[in-house]
Amino acid sequence: MANIDADLEDQQSKGVFATLMADGKWMYQAGEYKKAIDSFTEALALKPSDKQCFVARSRCYLKMGGFDKALRDAEASLKTDNSFFEGLYLKAEALYYMGEFEFALVFYHRGHKLRPQMQEFRLGIQKAQEAIENSVGSKCLVKWLQSSHISLSYLKYEPLNLTKEKKQKTEKTPKSEKTTKQLLGDFYSDKKYLENLMKDEDLIEGTTKSGEKVKDIIQRCLSYLDTCTEFWHQEKPTSAQEMRQKFMQQKCTKRRNSALSSGFLLKSLDEIDREFMSGNAEGTLKKAEEVMKMVRRWSEKEVPNKKEVLGTLHSCIGNALVDLGNMDKALEHHQKDLELAKQCKLPGALSRALDNIGRVYVRNEEFAEAIQVWEKKLPLVCSDLEKTWLLHEIGLCYLKLDHHEEARDYGVRSVAAADGIVDKKWQLNANVLVAQSELKLGNYESCVTHFERALSYAKLLEDDSAMDAIEKALHEAKQHLTQ
Repeated sequence: MANIDADLEDQQSKGVFATLMADGKWMYQAGEYKKAIDSFTEALALKPSDKQCFVARSRCYLKMGGFDKALRDAEASLKTDNSFFEGLYLKAEALYYMGEFEFALVFYHRGHKLRPQMQEFRLGIQKAQEAIENSVGSKCLVKWLQSSHISLSYLKYEPLNLTKEKKQKTEKTPKSEKTTKQLLGDFYSDKKYLENLMKDEDLIEGTTKSGEKVKDIIQRCLSYLDTCTEFWHQEKPTSAQEMRQKFMQQKCTKRRNSALSSGFLLKSLDEIDREFMSGNAEGTLKKAEEVMKMVRRWSEKEVPNKKEVLGTLHSCIGNALVDLGNMDKALEHHQKDLELAKQCKLPGALSRALDNIGRVYVRNEEFAEAIQVWEKKLPLVCSDLEKTWLLHEIGLCYLKLDHHEEARDYGVRSVAAADGIVDKKWQLNANVLVAQSELKLGNYESCVTHFERALSYAKLLEDDSAMDAIEKALHEAKQHLTQ
């Protein structure tokens, strides 16, 4: 008997876990990342080591700008299986958006080796390499090479001990070398480091996973520094330092611009996320408006995806205004998000904006407008779970408008979608919608059938409040049958 009880308890736990995962995935698709995180967190309480749940929550954190949390969950998904490609991809993405381009490249490469057919890894390698190339001079490359002996297993070398070399001050530096050192300033140590690397024959004959020879990379950097030295040497000695600083500032521009989007901006979005998740709508609104002012001042070169960022901020502001009860202003911001999504041709952002606009209309009890918007969203739906929800919500709006046939038809479609994914919660909700519509239409036999189905799902879910409400409605429907 004890074993039977344990088996039943285990089955119920698995059922609850599956429901929480399904709810979280639907919330993610609907752009409700905070709610999705809550659902995945509850699921992890039941299965603390489930790697699929960790990567699902990691995706939500990425969407909301919580890159530290996204990285933590991605790493947790890799604890039991370090070749789990979804975990590798999310770890690479989190590192990339944290500005750790070199380390992100490592994990994009690692994932690409495991899943060469996945376009995401190929694109990740490309964008990480571009970010590294846009770094200040050879600084980032040197940093990359210095760290590669730890992170990039395909570059099998140990860096030369530069600390020891620096301590050998007894050797007199030639005059020309002194001039070079003066002209290059901070870059001089990089030049010496690269020259020493060129002496390592095993290293320079190696290749990166992208197929480029290490020797060519190093030689290119040295040639670059030699060109800079020659250029600065033509300037007046008194202005060498000034020219070097000017040069460094110019080369920093790309890196600084990247930092604006992947540093300040992402940090700000993380702060907005924290404010929203803590229920502080006023704090969310204030921070999002401040960041929006900053982004509007930046050029397209500084933020290549400026319109997409502005759309996200409009969405954040709109959601905060909904919580504050300012529906008119919220609608304005969600409509601006919609306009930008259309301009950028971003289906995900377009779906998000239509979703939020529909929700505002429902809050305002403008059900006809909500239907019109949500029916435009239907072709953009990606998951069966989201489709189930959306069909149910449209049907519910028709029910509110006393358009009972349309409500029933959407309810029936929602039931079919819910049955397809075997989601008990939405099987319950969809059957109730059909039953309510049939009751209004006077189709009492069909009404009773759907209420009975809904009641069976409520019992499986152990939802006492739903069972009570359905039993009362079912009793009313059966009375109509006997009349």
